[in-house]
Amino acid sequence: MQMIIVDDEAHWVDNLSMHKPWHTLGIEQVHKAYSAHEALQIIETHPIDIVISDILMPEMTGIELIERIRIRDKKIKCIILSGHSDFEFAKKAVQHQAVDYLLKPPTDNELFAAVKAAIEQLNAEWESISSLERTQYTLRENLPFLRGQLLLDALRGQRMPTDEWNRKLENYGLPFNDGDCALLLVRMEEEFGQYKNNGQQLMEYAIINMAEEIFGEFTEVWGVKEEHGYLAFLLQLKGKGPDIGKETLLEKLAIQLQYKVKQFLKGSLSIVMTEWFRFPEQLPDRYRQGSAYFRQIVGDEREFVMRVGDLEPDISQEPLNALYMPPSLINLLEAGRWEAAENKLTDVCAELDERWSESWEHCMEAGFLIVSSFTNLAHRNGHTLAKLIGPDIEPVQNGDAFSSISKLRKWSLGVLGKLKEGTSNEVKDIRSLYVKKIQEFAEKNLHRDVSLRALADHVNLHPTHLSKIYKIETGEGISDYVSALRMERACHSLKTTDKKVYEISMEVGYLDSAYFIKVFKRQFGVTPQEYRDGN
Repeated sequence: MQMIIVDDEAHWVDNLSMHKPWHTLGIEQVHKAYSAHEALQIIETHPIDIVISDILMPEMTGIELIERIRIRDKKIKCIILSGHSDFEFAKKAVQHQAVDYLLKPPTDNELFAAVKAAIEQLNAEWESISSLERTQYTLRENLPFLRGQLLLDALRGQRMPTDEWNRKLENYGLPFNDGDCALLLVRMEEEFGQYKNNGQQLMEYAIINMAEEIFGEFTEVWGVKEEHGYLAFLLQLKGKGPDIGKETLLEKLAIQLQYKVKQFLKGSLSIVMTEWFRFPEQLPDRYRQGSAYFRQIVGDEREFVMRVGDLEPDISQEPLNALYMPPSLINLLEAGRWEAAENKLTDVCAELDERWSESWEHCMEAGFLIVSSFTNLAHRNGHTLAKLIGPDIEPVQNGDAFSSISKLRKWSLGVLGKLKEGTSNEVKDIRSLYVKKIQEFAEKNLHRDVSLRALADHVNLHPTHLSKIYKIETGEGISDYVSALRMERACHSLKTTDKKVYEISMEVGYLDSAYFIKVFKRQFGVTPQEYRDGN
């Protein structure tokens, strides 16, 4: 919608037009006019829906402006602003069908309420103007979408009274009725992944058309793409049907659909069929059962036609050993051990293939932990995962990365390569920072507890992990560094001070001076006193 603000005081016009969030009400453009004559010129050349006008302006009042507007267009809605609470002005505004009469300065709530009322009046009037012919034309144009949306609502469990169902089925030209139906869920396999955007939609449209052609000889067909990416087809037999059983018929037609798609579209389909059920009341339950069965088949099995029985496969539940066996993936990533991380991911996917090819939950469990580890690494380096991996974030957002073991393997190894490239230098910088922090802490607190545990607590890392990071970055162990630092500090004190040996022992962290002397002699071949005497 477009709106114009009219006032001979420029600051009112500028403030109301430029500093209010009109877009939140659906106002696409706000025009400015500093006189009634200028407003009329703009109304002549632009499709104005709403006018907000001051009432007292030179040359022409706001009431006179409304009169002129009414001659040109009776549908434009007008709102009057006035600095005077004059009854006559308000009366004339009402006579000329003004939406509201507001005193200056209006509050934002008053102003927005008036504009919202004007929009509601416009919408109501245009709805009543819409002819039956136009409604029918719109219905015909949008019929595929409306049919698909109705089926999606039914799959999701939206309930409707029987007469409402029958009315919509009739209006949308869907020859379905209360009775036995079956549901087919069709998964387009990886060959179709090469098609992007419109190409993918064209392939889906082509498969739906082929399904209608193949099944349509014996059944009514109602198809749509559902939220998990499957093509869903509701089927109801026409008349008596052929002599073969209903289940055999559907299986035969499903195999034929697979074959024709392979032949003409060069792609594979996997199909899950439900038992026959009562439509529409049992449709949501059968849909959930079918999609759950589909999700359980996460291994490399493809191009299958399966019938979902009343009982789903019984899968014993155990954890993924490779996923939780130390070292964890997150520790490998933090330490920059990319090859070991790759081996970890490979082992996880191998175990999924070997033991859990029929468990979507295990595939999802692995996927969530892998994504969590990747995200933790990105955040530790001051990035978002989406920034580091770009378009590869989309399969996580829509769940496609976890829909099969092969997809999980391909996605996780591909993203690992991107993370290695994008964070290897930063990981090294982080390791250097940890080394710097613990060395500074040890130098300042040598007389206190500088054990591995204390140093790890200082930088909020697990002791084992910190030890590995330090070894990777410096080539020596933390205990070697602390021991060398103690001996270096002790030598310096022995050479430059007159402190007693036991005092120096305490300063460098040895509470037992006899033990300090023993360690010192093992290191330098002389006792601390002999070292001092020699220097």
